[in-house]
This record gives sequence, structure tokens and C-alpha cells, in this order.
Amino acid sequence: MTSRFKGATVHADLGEAFFDAVSPAGFPKTILRYRNQRWAERMGLATLGDAEWIAHFGRFLPLPGSLPAPLALRYHGHQFQSYNPDLGDGRGFLFAQGYDRVDGRLLDFGTKGSGTTPWSRGGDGRLTLKGGVREILATAMLEALGVETSKSFSLIETGEDLYRSDEPSPARSSVLVRLSHSHIRIGTFQRLAHLGDHAGLARLVEHVITHYYPALTDLPTDDRVPALLGAMAEAVARVTAQWTGAGFVHGVLNTDNTNITGESFDYGPWRFLPRYDPRFTAAYFDTTGLYAFGRQPDAMAWNLTRLAECLLPLSSVDRLEPELNRFWPAFQAQLGAVVVRRLGLVPQGETADMGLSGAVFAFMAAQRPAYEQMFFDWRGGLVSLERALAGPQASLYTGESFEAFRRVLEAYDAAPEANLDHAYFQGDRPRTMLIEEVEAIWAAIAEHDDWSALENALAEIEDMGRASAAVDFTIN
Repeated sequence: MTSRFKGATVHADLGEAFFDAVSPAGFPKTILRYRNQRWAERMGLATLGDAEWIAHFGRFLPLPGSLPAPLALRYHGHQFQSYNPDLGDGRGFLFAQGYDRVDGRLLDFGTKGSGTTPWSRGGDGRLTLKGGVREILATAMLEALGVETSKSFSLIETGEDLYRSDEPSPARSSVLVRLSHSHIRIGTFQRLAHLGDHAGLARLVEHVITHYYPALTDLPTDDRVPALLGAMAEAVARVTAQWTGAGFVHGVLNTDNTNITGESFDYGPWRFLPRYDPRFTAAYFDTTGLYAFGRQPDAMAWNLTRLAECLLPLSSVDRLEPELNRFWPAFQAQLGAVVVRRLGLVPQGETADMGLSGAVFAFMAAQRPAYEQMFFDWRGGLVSLERALAGPQASLYTGESFEAFRRVLEAYDAAPEANLDHAYFQGDRPRTMLIEEVEAIWAAIAEHDDWSALENALAEIEDMGRASAAVDFTIN
């Protein structure tokens, strides 16, 4: 291989109690459908030819310097707040680890649809092609909107017929590879606590601090566990605020889907809001609205409380509780920062920015505008007044609720990165990724094997990311 890939075997250092070495499935076909060239560049893998790419990400030939065999990770978790000790990687595994050439972070190459493991629980270990396409669209859109998310790295169609109750069957099959800033999750801690493995918990804490929160390494021993909980609470709060600013509904916010770095990952059912609606859910089976848009912060705070419980053998309630309580102030502050960034404004300080976000959501609660359109219309603040009043929802920008928002907006100037001269902001509508758009993209593939709609959507999403300055497209 002629790449400059810097491999790692960091997760293996935790020991065999944390994973099972497994073999990937042998697929009848390996048709490359998507490769993320920008992130391949960042990982030092851009020079791989298609045949080499398929060998590594379709047949899972080990990447040099990384794991010699895939690892199916062990974890437990609360699923819709009911504890399940029978989880673990059932249709995926940790294939490799490497370092981001831009910021030096340790990143995992994880899979979805790569075959059965000891944790498959009777499933076939496969992923439908539609599921893979949906994850590509989710991660691309979230990244362009400034959400810390896993990155869809590769999608290969695998030539098997799959049978699913929620898709027309037989369905086409695929294997997805995603990049994540760790696959360690709250459920990893829960498994060790459930087993009473306090030594394993201590080892996991030190592993997480060393590789994901190195700023905590110099703290005294007694301070490290509570400080880690506080840092994780703030990281989860930040991403939860980013979801809110993006109008994103994850759908399945179980503890096994809550990453220790806070990064958003694992997209099954997901939606972007058509209009502001706190009760909007993504999963048809979420009949109580547990993970509805407006309840996502509560769900993540609940998940963090479960993490704090796991850490009690290593610390105390008096030390852990104040750190756990960092979540809500961090969420409010981060939401203010997210709203300011999304509107392309110059920050005015934490208190003022939180006031702006409050005014934004009060207006949206009263008028229920198209979510993405509202942020698009008021990009740059009041300098976009004429543009907003000429747009498709100008009729909503009247009345007391709007005037309250407008009065707060008067204190803000457009930031240089508002990019109002960009062609993206010269149109009258933003790029969105609503469910009907996803279905139209998939229909072209399912009915005509036409991938152009997906390619065009990804190009438009990238353009949006450039316009909003949410994505760094520069490779060093």
C-alpha cells in the first residue's frame, strides 16, 4: 500500500474481556457504491485503488499497522430505558483504528452489516442497501450542519437477498464502514458494573482518559473519575445542542448508542424536522414519544445518570453528582452558541447568546416555521430582512412573537463567515433532507439503479457545508 495510513491497535490494549475476535462474512459480490474521498485523505488512505479499497472495506483484509482481526465489542445497555444484558456488536465490529492527519484524533473504522458475531441474537448480521444509503445521507447532512457525527466512509453492495419486516423484501444488501471518535459507549461501562468488575471499570476509565480526554491525565487519582464524568457530560450536552440546532431527531437514544466522546453515531430511524414540533419522533415504534425531538436532552441526561451509577464503585455520590449536573448548564450554553453559529452572527457572550436562542425557540413554538428555512432566512441577522420577507414563509415574520425575536436580533451583527454572498444563500430555499427526499433518492436506486440522485444530493450538501462554514474541507 502506498498510503500514509497511521494504524493503531489501541482498543486491543483493554484486553480480551472487552471484545471477541471475529471473522467477517464472505459476500457473493463486492460492488463499491460509495467512498468518502475527503476522509480517506484525512486518514492517509486516499491513494487506494478501488480493488484495494474493496479488499480492505468489503473483504476486510487488515490495514497495515492496525488490528490483525476484527473485534466485536461487548456492552450492555438500556433500550427505551429497559436494561438489556444481551447486547454487543451483533452485525458489526471494530475493524481498524487510525489517526486523523488533521487533528491527530484516534478514530475507529467500525462496520455495519459485516456478518454474525457471538452477539447477533439470531439476526443475520447484515445491512440492507437502503439502510446504508440512509446512513450516508444522515452523516453527510449532520456534518454539513456542524454536528459532531460519525462519518460514512465506505458502502459496498454485497449481492445477498435480505428479508425485513419494515422494507419490501427481498432487499438488497450492503456493508457500511464508518469512522467514529471511539465506539466505547455508556453501555460498555454498564456491562462491567452489571458484572461487578470494578477492576475492569477502573481500567476502562484510565483507557478513556488516556486516549479521549488526555487533559485529565495530570489530575490526582481521586479526582480523575468525577472529572471524567463531568467532561463526558459536557461533551454529550454539546452534541445534544447540535442536534437541536440542526432540527435532528436521532430516534434510538439508548445507552448503548451514547458514545463516551459525545459524538453522534448509529443511525437507524432518524428524521430532520419538517417544521418545529417538540413532539416529533423518528421511530415508528417510539409510541410514547420517549425520544421525541423536544425530549432528547432529557433522554441524554437520563443516560448520563446511568453512567454515574456505574462509576459509584470508583468514587462517591458527593463527588459525582456535581459533575453529572454540568449537563444542563452546558446544554443551554452550547445551544446558544449553536444558534449564533447557525444564524451566522458575531457572538455577544454566553448570557446574551442564550437569550437569543430562547427568543428563536419561542418564536418557532408560536409560529411553527419550516425548521431549516427559518435559519436560512435569517442568516446574518437583520441584514437579511429583505431576503427573509421575500421568501416562502414571509407571512410568519409578523406579530408579537416575531417582534420579540427581532428585538433580540438587533444586538447582533453578521459574522464574516455568514457568507451571504455565497450562491447557496442567493436562492430562496435551503437544502434539506426530509423523509420524502430520502425516499426519492432511494427510489431512483431501487427502481433504476440510478445513483445520480444520491451523488447530486451529496454535492449539494457539501456546498451547503461550505456556505455555512460548518465543515473544514482543507486537507493539510
